Amino acid sequence: MNAPPIVRIEQVTKRFGSFAAVDAVSLAIPRNAFFALLGPSGCGKTTLLRMLAGFEQPSEGRILIDGEEMAAVPPNRRPVNMVFQSYAVFPHMTVAENIGYGLKVTGVPRPEIERRVAEAVAMVRLQGFEERRPDQLSGGQKQRVALARALVKKPKLLLLDEPLSALDRKLREEMQLELVRLQHEVGITFVIVTHDQDEALSMATHIAVMNRGRILQISDPRSLYERPRTRFVADFIGQVNVFDARLLDRGETGVRVMVEGLGEIEVPEREPPAEVVALAVRPEKMEVRTEGPQAGPLQLAGRIGQIAYFGDHSRIFVECDGLRLICIRHNRSRIEETPLAEGMACYVSFRPEDAVLLSS
Repeated sequence: MNAPPIVRIEQVTKRFGSFAAVDAVSLAIPRNAFFALLGPSGCGKTTLLRMLAGFEQPSEGRILIDGEEMAAVPPNRRPVNMVFQSYAVFPHMTVAENIGYGLKVTGVPRPEIERRVAEAVAMVRLQGFEERRPDQLSGGQKQRVALARALVKKPKLLLLDEPLSALDRKLREEMQLELVRLQHEVGITFVIVTHDQDEALSMATHIAVMNRGRILQISDPRSLYERPRTRFVADFIGQVNVFDARLLDRGETGVRVMVEGLGEIEVPEREPPAEVVALAVRPEKMEVRTEGPQAGPLQLAGRIGQIAYFGDHSRIFVECDGLRLICIRHNRSRIEETPLAEGMACYVSFRPEDAVLLSS
């Protein structure tokens, strides 16, 4: 029997005046999940996180944590802790004092504080830094202090508000791996707010994509990337080629659609949306060739407009009769494909089974 979710959000709305920052959101967050709230700025994800923490109250709806309704529970009594974007470490305290502060103010005995602080320091790999002050630490080390301070109180839920956005790219990628390791080690539910698609895809076990106060799709990272359900989700998660399309009919082997620039095609989609408005293909599923046309896959004639080199792969932008497509070609140590150059005539192709049908 599956364990009940650690969090239930039931038809929650948060209004600021006439503006609904969060609009009738319902979701369940599984126990021990690494759950990401992902979306553009202003989509309502941080407001939703703040309602979980108790810093904001819903205008409508209910929030339950571990089966208990939170409406009458103040922030300091909730079984949660929060890590902020700004770290919020105390500059006048040492690393050990920062980590143990929450235990001290709640009256935990000193020997217990020392034991739990030592555990937390080891957990975030800051042994030897206990007596340093924040101005002697790097950005990544300050972030580890903030994480340890949150985890030392052993919350049921750890809330992370854009925790890595102030770090440079390399350090951010290192801390992503650290967060995943920590979540596995401590075995509690993490809920992270981020606008970074790569961050969510690489860390989370579950992702909820938000826009304009609503949740558009909740999936595991692979399903979200491979099988987006709406045009917004497909475009927001990674890069994608989107063609306008309309449904013609549904058959036993797939769905026939009329696609801009391609004509009538059949897509072997088992569960197509009720309303089809577009067809999407990821760049890595599209092939660029200078010879052709070839029998088999769907293809368009075009001309290479730009090539962007990224080391292990190149992004190739192709102009095809008014459409601007993006393709990815992986760069191998021994180049087998025909070298490509800007301005070169080419053919872009993909297989129908690599396409996804989208609703609005």
